[in-house]
Amino acid sequence: QVQLVESGGGSVQAGGSLRLSCAASGSTYRIYCMGWFRQAPAKEREGLAGISPGGVTTYADSVKGRFTISRDNAKNTLYLQMNNLEPEDTAMYYCAAAAGSCSSGYRWVTDFPYRGQGTQVTVSS
Repeated sequence: QVQLVESGGGSVQAGGSLRLSCAASGSTYRIYCMGWFRQAPAKEREGLAGISPGGVTTYADSVKGRFTISRDNAKNTLYLQMNNLEPEDTAMYYCAAAAGSCSSGYRWVTDFPYRGQGTQVTVSS
């Protein structure tokens, strides 16, 4: 099994920045694809960014140019640097991972079987 724990969420004003972290533990050798998605109240889950083991990244248009996903395989940690935050970014943010044969494209992140409990991000105008 794989356990994922997110941290780094909080409340910021529009234009501010936050850096989310996701620590993986357990059978981390199985992790291959990783990514971030979010869910706001009364809205569907939205895949934001995905990253392959080799560091190839993809982003949703809504965050491209503002968010940066990265991973430190030695530390089993995934990151999401979020800049120029907007009130529309307010949501619960989750990291996710998949093992074996998987696609690291951001569109598939919401289908990854391993997920954390989430960290809240609130952006005020």
